[in-house]
Amino acid sequence: MKICVLGLGYIGLPSALLLATNGHSVVGVDINDEIIETISNGIVPFNELMLSELLKRAMESGNFAVKKEVEDADVFLIAVPTPLDKEMKVAELRHVRLATEAVYPHLKKNNLVILESTVPLGTCEKLLVPILEKSGLKVCEDFYLAHCPERAMPGDTLHEMINNDRVIGGMDVESAELAKSLYSCFVRGGIYLMDIKTAEFVKLMENTFRDVNIALANEFAQIAEESGINVWNAIELANKHPRVNILKPGPGVGGHCIAIDPWFLTENSTRCRMISLSREINNSMPNYVLQTVKRLLEDVKEPVITVFGVAYKGDVDDTRETPALKFIKLAKNEGYKVKIYDPVVKVFGDKKILELDDAIRDSDCITLIAEHTKFKEIDPGKIIEKMRNKNIVDTKNLLDHKKWKEAGFSVKVLGDGAC
Repeated sequence: MKICVLGLGYIGLPSALLLATNGHSVVGVDINDEIIETISNGIVPFNELMLSELLKRAMESGNFAVKKEVEDADVFLIAVPTPLDKEMKVAELRHVRLATEAVYPHLKKNNLVILESTVPLGTCEKLLVPILEKSGLKVCEDFYLAHCPERAMPGDTLHEMINNDRVIGGMDVESAELAKSLYSCFVRGGIYLMDIKTAEFVKLMENTFRDVNIALANEFAQIAEESGINVWNAIELANKHPRVNILKPGPGVGGHCIAIDPWFLTENSTRCRMISLSREINNSMPNYVLQTVKRLLEDVKEPVITVFGVAYKGDVDDTRETPALKFIKLAKNEGYKVKIYDPVVKVFGDKKILELDDAIRDSDCITLIAEHTKFKEIDPGKIIEKMRNKNIVDTKNLLDHKKWKEAGFSVKVLGDGAC
């Protein structure tokens, strides 16, 4: 079976490679010349465990090719970004629209179109169907349409794509069954079939649940600080209840899913008060962290802050929607000089990422934003003398705080009112 995958990013490329290494002929399509060239040279354009090895296998099999133009195929799989219009708080569906427009001239009878991109409710019916039917074919009569939203976490994408359960929504039963048959070539988890709008809803529910849970944890952290309690210990104890699972607090929520997808629900409904409030709480956490830093440095002239980690989560190079960006901008607006150290991220817009020694030299406070494992390897005794003032704010409860205190640092942990 020939499959054309549109979009070779964090989800599209792994999907294409899994299909190619399981016997299908796959053409990966992207409009970005740099991505096309990088992948054609056998290089994965982002850090992801085991993906380089999978790319090599796919290319050696002869089942995978990279192109800039869509080709005729049996299946068209759309996995393009759906960013947020931050001013209007609505989904920006330009990439989905352009990808669908590129598909319909190649659409033939009995073809299957699959949308993996996360979208607002009704997108498949209201946006994709009218565009695809420009081909002169009718959905469910002449071609099939399904929505199979991804369930994968950067840093462990391949394992999750293979082992996690999947939900597939079809415009009709046959559309869903055909998509299930395709994904069954590599998915070991359960595959659950439903109508297409329910599949859209399920994906948005999953990430909204996590966002609301994190917002609750962040409120707990602030209350704990006011009350002289260590929220991390309290959460661990509360989670021993068989029906309680509180997530971890932090400096904000980032990534292409949790920080964005809840807004896709609010644009379709007026009944999203808890969802909107949770977004407000999580978006305010960089401000809260900065206030903590300001209290530590209130007597310091021309303060310098060192940010540890600008990825949106630990051990990945993905900076999409990272709370570090808002923290840095707010700090600079307050007149702080900000230096960045990140052992995983190589490029962060126009901001320079320094080596450790340069990043902490003459700094007044380290603020840990991303929980990179490599930060645990830092010997505080070897860096303290390079700093002007010896402060560290750990927003992820990552470090060995006793070790840092013994080295001479003043340690502040987000959510720990006892320290």
